[in-house]
Amino acid sequence: MIAANAPMIVLFTDFGIGSSYMGQMRAVLHMGAPKSTVVDLFADVPNYDIRAASYLLAAHVGEFSPGTIFLGVVDPGVGGNRPGMVLRADGHIFVGPGNGLFEIVARRATNMAAQRISWQPDHLAPSFHGRDLFAPVAAAYACGDSVAVADISDTDWRCPAWPDDLAQVIYLDHFGNAMTGLRAAGLKATQKLGIGGQELSRANTFGDVPTGQAFWYENANGLVEIAVNQGSAAQQLGLRLGSAVALI
Repeated sequence: MIAANAPMIVLFTDFGIGSSYMGQMRAVLHMGAPKSTVVDLFADVPNYDIRAASYLLAAHVGEFSPGTIFLGVVDPGVGGNRPGMVLRADGHIFVGPGNGLFEIVARRATNMAAQRISWQPDHLAPSFHGRDLFAPVAAAYACGDSVAVADISDTDWRCPAWPDDLAQVIYLDHFGNAMTGLRAAGLKATQKLGIGGQELSRANTFGDVPTGQAFWYENANGLVEIAVNQGSAAQQLGLRLGSAVALI
């Protein structure tokens, strides 16, 4: 069955922009859910970094309409003991590995329910569950079909020791802007941040500071982002993934 108004399927992976892995998953989704629009939200999540990915994903789901299906694959333990899972949270469906990737989404949700995927495809490559397991499940949900699932224990997929906000760099874009795991709503306008050996003040946007000046701002998805007006914060401040942010 194909839904008359098929929901959007959103891809969130560390596979790399333009990789064959993305193409193979999109092919499975097209065959299984041809009426769904497939959107590449991120293909360049920091490699293997499940924790950073969890905060990054949670910051980007709010703009999508209810019913959207998120197919998330940041899965360095593919083929191991971690379960495949489905999370329903505040009207969205998340399909992917039960390794902590959906922890922050679940923690911030008003309503959520998690299940283990018990359905198995005829062919399951040990190294490519994204194509053989998660993509078919996402396509089935997009078509309004049921999938065999079972109960899942919190201990199998939750990461309760992670902080509510992550005070470090979780993503660097091609401009050299550094996205952090801190939500800006929790900080005052006068809050100073320490990073890269400098003390940074808040600005509303790039043009509010002189060219070449570093600052922090609330980005379009509500996260604290470190930037330099018409420059690279990564280069100027020597930032990398995992660089710590201090509240001063």
